[in-house]
Amino acid sequence: MKQLTGLSGMLHGSWVERYSVCSIKNCRCHKGERHGPRHYLVINEKGKQRQKYIPVSMVESAKEGVRTHKRMKELVDEITLINLQLMKEKEYGKNE
Repeated sequence: MKQLTGLSGMLHGSWVERYSVCSIKNCRCHKGERHGPRHYLVINEKGKQRQKYIPVSMVESAKEGVRTHKRMKELVDEITLINLQLMKEKEYGKNE
């Protein structure tokens, strides 16, 4: 499938945007205006969930990587259905 060749930059994870409160007591974040958003990709690393910080300059390419992974999963689902159909046809061919 040609579509598989366009999967470079793929990122497998969940996208999270968080707002935070700092340690400066008189900061605006303590009055409800939190800092952020800060961007993270949540991944599984050696069996543990990890949040990887994504700098603002890389947000769009990281989001594209997550979308690319979603497309890859959709393609794998399509391939699975095709292969199941081929197996079914092959099995029916034996029984004739």
